[in-house]
Amino acid sequence: MNPDTLTRVSDFAWRVEPTGKMRVPGVIYASEDLIQAMDERVLDQVVNVACLPGIVSAAYAMPDAHWGYGFPIGGVAAFDADQGGVVSAGGVGFDISCGVRCLRTGLTRDEVEPVKERLADALFRRVPVGVGSRGPIHLDEESMAAMLAGGARWAVDQGWGEPDDLAHIEAQGCIPGARPEAVSAKAKQRQRDEMGTLGSGNHYLEVQEVSDLFDAATARAYGLAEGEVVVFIHCGSRGLGHQIGTEALEQMTLTAREHGIELPDRELACAPLHSETSQRYLGAMRAASNCALANRQIITHFAREVFAELFPGAALTLLYDVSHNTCKAEEHALDGETRRLFVHRKGATRAYGPGHPELPEVYRQVGQPVLIGGSMGTASYVLAGNEPPRLPSFSSACHGAGRTMSRRQAHKTWRGEQLLSSLRECGIIIRSPSPRGVAEEAPGAYKDVEAVVDAANDGGLARKVARLRPLACIKG
Repeated sequence: MNPDTLTRVSDFAWRVEPTGKMRVPGVIYASEDLIQAMDERVLDQVVNVACLPGIVSAAYAMPDAHWGYGFPIGGVAAFDADQGGVVSAGGVGFDISCGVRCLRTGLTRDEVEPVKERLADALFRRVPVGVGSRGPIHLDEESMAAMLAGGARWAVDQGWGEPDDLAHIEAQGCIPGARPEAVSAKAKQRQRDEMGTLGSGNHYLEVQEVSDLFDAATARAYGLAEGEVVVFIHCGSRGLGHQIGTEALEQMTLTAREHGIELPDRELACAPLHSETSQRYLGAMRAASNCALANRQIITHFAREVFAELFPGAALTLLYDVSHNTCKAEEHALDGETRRLFVHRKGATRAYGPGHPELPEVYRQVGQPVLIGGSMGTASYVLAGNEPPRLPSFSSACHGAGRTMSRRQAHKTWRGEQLLSSLRECGIIIRSPSPRGVAEEAPGAYKDVEAVVDAANDGGLARKVARLRPLACIKG
């Protein structure tokens, strides 16, 4: 992307001036180097999002932004229902509520390193991974409805977790407003045997060492210490969420036409927030979010069983669980007043600052944990949400490094077996059912996560707390 076509707001923020049918400007958070390396199609998609009815403030892109379906991945936009605002399935994505949770193990790297191979093998056996992976849990109609309504709370009630977990999950583990009856029979059928599974693509379970701390006080509040081991779980709503997104886009294309909405891109199919199409989608999307929360909760239970076998007495405690790929009704201060807005985050993470009432009390003074996943062989990060005045992007931050090439290109560039060998030489153990899948997710297919996180930190989106180095990764 040519930075000369943008207005530089700061060292880490760039403005896309409104032209044509844009209702608001665009804002891209990135360093100049990241801007220059960013796909020009990201700019096109930011411009298109800025044309949608009822959008407020700006169409935003995070430092990890890259081209996606409809919205750029790393895109954020908020809509006001009372000003003709819309909801767009393309602004949420197909992997609804894909997100990350971080577990503290209380173990040190010195304790884990001697049994790292056994640990990786045991986790790989216990947590189903790969395309179409199925787990040991089967949901009938009654249990499916209960899961879609209850999320992680349902999972805990079934014995897959601890009540204390819920306080450390967004919305206390259950997204309100879910409508299981709005989820199609086909979507439910796809999910009946997929609970507690990672799936494929960039989903993973990774054992990591806290290698560096940047904010000692916040790290203490999060229970993080240098040299200790944590676990990241990254996955979403599996086949159910994908089916909901597919069906919603078809219906929204018709609804947009019925309401006279001129779409700048057919992938931005949308529906007015006051429409029945919109309300039905939001109810199904919230149900899918609960599915994702329940899924990560069950995988947590499996991981705890494995650690208990290898490290008797070890207790995995939940630091936090937060989703990306959502649309949530939130209150934000705008133009001197508090307004209820529907915030789309696609490949972007909510990042509430200190004092926000939705945060667990233990984190309220320091801000929300923001979990930034790495790319198999690179670092992950824990950040913290900033004070609202520093954060004009509706309390949002990046969610990962962001791709620089397609999976097809990555597969042509790297061989999975060679990557597995080179990562092993770096002390990183990978377990995956697919060498091709490993190649598609090669670290080199992603942006430099260090540069992305620095841009988020220096741009005021969130502040760095800890860097996490991978030790073993169970890859979908």
